[in-house]
Amino acid sequence: MTPADHAAVTALMQSYFEGLHRADSVILRGVFHPQLAYVCATEGDPLYLDLKTYMARIDAREPPVNRGDPRDEAVLEIAFGSDRIARVTARMSMMGRDYLDFLTLVPHEGEWRIVTKVFTYIPRKD
Repeated sequence: MTPADHAAVTALMQSYFEGLHRADSVILRGVFHPQLAYVCATEGDPLYLDLKTYMARIDAREPPVNRGDPRDEAVLEIAFGSDRIARVTARMSMMGRDYLDFLTLVPHEGEWRIVTKVFTYIPRKD
């Protein structure tokens, strides 16, 4: 893919991390596709949500920034299948858990958007 595509996905991921850290549904709506499929793949905690339901949960959440959670995140991989599909593997820690996200991106209205978020988490032992 082009350097511009890579830069766009990298910027999208920074907004993704910022939106999660601030529990800001306005920021997150800017990174997610309107037809988002949100899937928790943690054993014993299966969950399947659409964008509206997930954003309601975000709005009801105490923001990790207000909890004093430090930012701890990284993009582990960005892979492009074509100019119509990309995949990002990311990790982050917040709210007492370590998360691993597999994100699928597609273009929407001329910009990359996350259309699937499949993740798992492990509670941290502090």
